Amino acid sequence: MALVELGRFPPPEAHIVIGRLEAEGIPAIAFDAGSSIVEGSIAALIPVRVMVDADDLLIARAALNEA
Repeated sequence: MALVELGRFPPPEAHIVIGRLEAEGIPAIAFDAGSSIVEGSIAALIPVRVMVDADDLLIARAALNEA
C-alpha cells in the first residue's frame, strides 16, 4: 500500500473529505492534522494533507467531484 496525496484542505474540510471518502468505502487518513496545535497557529493556516492508497486515487477524486 502506497499512500499518495489527494489534496490539502483546511482542517475542518479535510475531516469532511475523509468522512465522505470512507462513506464510499475508500480508506483515507489525515496527515499534519495536529501541526496547527503544535505550531500554535490558527487552525486554518496550516493545511491538512488527505492521503489515500495510490490504487484508490482516481476513485477518490471521482467521489469528491460527485459531492
